Amino acid sequence: MNYSESIDALLSLVDHERAAPGPRQKAIVDLARMEGFLARLGNPHRAAPTIHVAGTKGKGSTAAFCDAALTAAGYRTGFNSSPHMHHFRERIRLDGEPISEPKFAALVEQLWPFRMAPEMGSSDGLAVEADGAVTLFEFITGMAFQCFAQEPVDFQTIEVGLGGRLDATNVVTSDVAVITSISKDHMAILGDTVAEIAAEKAGIIKVGSTVVISPQVREARDVIRERCRQVGARAVQVGSDVTWTSPGPDGSGFQSFTVNGRLSEHQLRIPLLGEYQLENASTALAALEVLVERGWPIPSESVAQGFASVSWPCRMEVLLKDPPVVADGAHNVYSMESLMDSLPRYMPHRRLLLAVGFSRDKSVVEMAQCLSKGNPVVFATRSRHPRSMAPAAVARLFEDQGVKAVLTRDTADALRQAREAAGPGDLVLATGSLFVAAEAREAALGIQPEEYPDLLPRDLRVG
Repeated sequence: MNYSESIDALLSLVDHERAAPGPRQKAIVDLARMEGFLARLGNPHRAAPTIHVAGTKGKGSTAAFCDAALTAAGYRTGFNSSPHMHHFRERIRLDGEPISEPKFAALVEQLWPFRMAPEMGSSDGLAVEADGAVTLFEFITGMAFQCFAQEPVDFQTIEVGLGGRLDATNVVTSDVAVITSISKDHMAILGDTVAEIAAEKAGIIKVGSTVVISPQVREARDVIRERCRQVGARAVQVGSDVTWTSPGPDGSGFQSFTVNGRLSEHQLRIPLLGEYQLENASTALAALEVLVERGWPIPSESVAQGFASVSWPCRMEVLLKDPPVVADGAHNVYSMESLMDSLPRYMPHRRLLLAVGFSRDKSVVEMAQCLSKGNPVVFATRSRHPRSMAPAAVARLFEDQGVKAVLTRDTADALRQAREAAGPGDLVLATGSLFVAAEAREAALGIQPEEYPDLLPRDLRVG
């Protein structure tokens, strides 16, 4: 099986990420299908010490900080994250780098015979989902565990895909669990309130474990604390047990700050912008200190080196400088509010020009309202993702707020028009979904993405 064939095989599996939104997780009773898949592989998920990271906002960045620091400390590391931006290989990283195409294809070929329970027989070429047939997300999560077991790695950092309690990654018994900031997102799947969503995220907390908790609204914090009480888990609270101070942005493209950990004080510098990244980095530092307490040496110099070299694209990422073009994958109300609060401090500008598109299953009205407060010039677009809204529908959201919008064919077209319209002192921002941000990155930096079958519904196509 070559790399192209391995991608074709993956795309033959049920893919909830690209399917129409719906309460898929509420139909999942337990993790028996994923556990059966891993059992057939010899339970590779148990091979390495694990950092397990859940949350609504910041979980990817926090996981990336952990992985970068452990790599800098000389450990062999595995990092599993989702979704990917440009190619599937981003989801499985060794020592911070996506695995090679041959290694990826070899993993698909190796695991393919185990994707279904023996009693179900073969279903080559069929997209089947039943108790014994794994989905695409489950399969690639299994690939990550198998890869990390075969290398073998010293640590695996595992980012939850969605929720926590019933997420395919929740087969691990973590050495430290992390729950980043929780807000409303994926409500059709996880629940209508922050408390319900927090209960799903808190499902990664296991009996007798240690959990690092980012600052939370009271509704979420109470639920997480109650889960800790029920299972006898120790809680480390970022914001009180671990704190940080920062002089503010200095225009260097980096942020310098001090973290007062439970074990020591750390002077740190990170290339990720936004005040919320200080929270994410402090949360990662708290998780690393738990590992230090458990006997793994992680020198302060390695933490500083790893944090300074971390790469996590499409989070207030500056793509071009003349005019300045920024990509940010904010895709829920809380993330969008954080972005709009941070922009004036980190990137002062005269006018804001948006290349913006949303996914249909998000709180699109509220996000458009948040963006409209910046009195932007709007170029409405869509990503290639099948859950994307039609540009005309995106435009109507802004027009309802009294903001005119220009319709564009795709993200590259929106970015081109926004750049052409930008004048001195203006800022171009590509946002609304991670997929729009990723496609802006491709257009700006000349990145060639993997090509998938055109699954975009005809009613969403324009041009």
